[in-house]
Amino acid sequence: MAVDITIPSPGESITEVSLSGWLKDDGTYVEKDDLLAEIESDKATLELRAPAAGTLKIGTKKGDGIKVGAVVASIDTNAAKPKSAPAAPAAKAEEPARVSGVAKKVAAEKGVDTASIPGTGPSGRVMKDDVLAATTKPAAATETKPAAKPAAPVVPPAPVGSRGVRREKMTKLRQKIAERLVHAQHTAAMLTTFNECDMTEVMRLRSEHKDAFEKQHGVGLGFMSFFVKAAASALRKYPRVNAYVAGTGADMEIEHHDYCDIAVAVGTEKGLVVPVLRNAESLSFAGIESTIKDFAVRARDGKLTVDEMTGGTFTISNGGVYGSLMSTPILNPPQSAILGMHAIKKRAIEDPRNPGQIALRPMMYLALSYDHRIIDGAEAVGFLVHIKDMIEKPERLLF
Repeated sequence: MAVDITIPSPGESITEVSLSGWLKDDGTYVEKDDLLAEIESDKATLELRAPAAGTLKIGTKKGDGIKVGAVVASIDTNAAKPKSAPAAPAAKAEEPARVSGVAKKVAAEKGVDTASIPGTGPSGRVMKDDVLAATTKPAAATETKPAAKPAAPVVPPAPVGSRGVRREKMTKLRQKIAERLVHAQHTAAMLTTFNECDMTEVMRLRSEHKDAFEKQHGVGLGFMSFFVKAAASALRKYPRVNAYVAGTGADMEIEHHDYCDIAVAVGTEKGLVVPVLRNAESLSFAGIESTIKDFAVRARDGKLTVDEMTGGTFTISNGGVYGSLMSTPILNPPQSAILGMHAIKKRAIEDPRNPGQIALRPMMYLALSYDHRIIDGAEAVGFLVHIKDMIEKPERLLF
């Protein structure tokens, strides 16, 4: 009996995917739930696993433009399991069913045996960070320098004077990112307003309470939770910043939202993803930090679902973690505004406690890009000033 292997739907409105390549050879005997390949859409990466045990018959090679629901392989369940494998227990320890797809690729690039790596993921699953940790430890003890290279494929610098040209295929995810960003610039009346905030009090609170916070909640206290709480407060005060433009022409409407679903931009090797904090206005600091941490871990391993990355009403992007001092973030359609955070730098400003005197204070530039079709300049400025006030006097976040 042959069991077909079809491309599952990664989410609503997605009709085509890319097949990154088969992890098992044609004609190989596979067990049920073995990882066979990874499929990539413009929103997420999913695993393709064996629906039954038997011999794998591959019908489609890797590539783009594979339709959802298409049959790409089959499994002959009548095939007998090979008897020439007495070492099956040892091989089972290396089965990709307990190794994430990204971790397997990194291990292959680094030449690492995943069977010897203790997994920190769910049910002891080996994750990418586990592989990276295993590669960096030997590098410090030996002179084998290649093990210290980054996990992502790195093209070595070209010789000085070289005039070579190369091209690489854009992933589905990056194609979609490009499409959405261009669409945002062509359809919205996008403007950006700037301000700055003094991070002294937030840094003081974080320093005083971070140990107790982590001990009680099991997660670190970062700056993002302060900004998410401040943004949620500002969105409730300026509801049109939390709204969408719906329809076109004479049918154009403003869609208001009674909830604050704040998307947080997370950078990955494959591109930027924006998982959403649902009802951020009702989340505690611990709830925000733990959810963002979970998003970041699963985003880097390609495990975020499509539902988790859709439906946000506002976005926060922290370019400061990469050293950005100032930027003009692009809207995340259909949202009407996005907040850009930047690097904290000490600058000389008027001392708020001693007017007329200069003090060196940790300052952060803030940028709010917004759709001028529904958000007036006064609203945008007021929104950003509200966030500034919340950050400079964080005790207000309690009320």
